[in-house]
Amino acid sequence: MSRTIAVTGMCLVMLLMSLNAKAEDSNVAEKWIEAWNSHDVERVLALFTPDVVYEDLPFGVRNHGSAELRAFAVGIFTAVPDLRLDLLNRSLKGRHGTIEWVFSGTDIGLHKTQRRFSVRGVSVIEVHGQLISRNSDYYDLATILRQLGLLPAGL
Repeated sequence: MSRTIAVTGMCLVMLLMSLNAKAEDSNVAEKWIEAWNSHDVERVLALFTPDVVYEDLPFGVRNHGSAELRAFAVGIFTAVPDLRLDLLNRSLKGRHGTIEWVFSGTDIGLHKTQRRFSVRGVSVIEVHGQLISRNSDYYDLATILRQLGLLPAGL
């Protein structure tokens, strides 16, 4: 009888931990999406540790620390003033996770095409406490370039 109670108790604890992990998972991803969609640089910076490493792999950009991330965010908001991210999926196990998204907007300042684009991508994150200490964005730059008319179809 006491063994059954212990097993049942362990199952309840594991269920609660699983539900809590999903809540944390959702919380980090949703805050990340909301911050970028707010177009508020301070709100974006508030999600990251002061020594954050933030990479945009397709463009070969690596930002280290809050000052570089600030400049990157300002640049993105200027180049794509109608930037929008839509959350597709997320996962956080321990300190490591992913945020899968669709990034869309109008190219105003990067290539100055005035054309809209939309691309699916993923951010691989590392979390320390409640803050993201590492963020690496992966997406298909060729898809964006095709949509902007800068890369022929089929390449």
